Amino acid sequence: MKLAIVGATGMVGRQFLKIIQEKKLHFSSIKLFASKKSINKKIRHNNKELTVNSMDNLLLEHFDFALFSAGSDISRKWAPKLAEKGCRIVDNSSCWRMSKKHKLIIPEINGKTLTKDDFIIANPNCSTIQLLMVLYPLHEKYKIERVVVSTYQSVSGTGNKAVLQLQRESKEQPAKMVYSHPIYNNLIPQCDVFDKGGYTKEELKIVNETKKILDKKIKLTATAVRVPVHRCHSESVNISFFKEFQLEELKKNLKK
Repeated sequence: MKLAIVGATGMVGRQFLKIIQEKKLHFSSIKLFASKKSINKKIRHNNKELTVNSMDNLLLEHFDFALFSAGSDISRKWAPKLAEKGCRIVDNSSCWRMSKKHKLIIPEINGKTLTKDDFIIANPNCSTIQLLMVLYPLHEKYKIERVVVSTYQSVSGTGNKAVLQLQRESKEQPAKMVYSHPIYNNLIPQCDVFDKGGYTKEELKIVNETKKILDKKIKLTATAVRVPVHRCHSESVNISFFKEFQLEELKKNLKK
């Protein structure tokens, strides 16, 4: 099987490679693709050096699978072209998540809905995945009525530049401001931009993606806060159910 990684030099792209190595997944070839500024960079993987290719070369050969994490614009332009050539794509951007033509997949929850006709597969926002891995078994058992979730998200969710801002501020060095305020020793109750209703895009992703994957009838409100941590998101979740439950039984369901 031949694999393409699009956005290979970013934080998520490098994590793709790390997990492939940790899980000992075998591909006959792995090709890396990224923006012009990263062309010909070398990335070490499994004791080999892989060269980063131009996006213009993406269609020159056949790939069985492609992992995309280079932003919505790149996904919108290149994913359909690869799919036409018979490549199956897992897209980490927000491009296809709410598309009626594409499935939004968390393998442990709705992976079985995929068919041979699905070539572009969207995966949810990271905070949505984290939340739904808890909500899904509880919804199956007790039927969720309402969810209030607060997410506390590390700077890695914004990317390399945000991590660098935190690192430099922690050393009292001048930093390029990715956020509108200093993040070191601070909390910023804003992840992404606000919409007209007062929610941020990050908060709306959690709401809309939960309804698409789990149940559109669930009432859900979300608050997203950026915290001065390099990696690791956490969530505080308050859930109301339609059915009666015993707390100890509920805990057992979560441990399964």
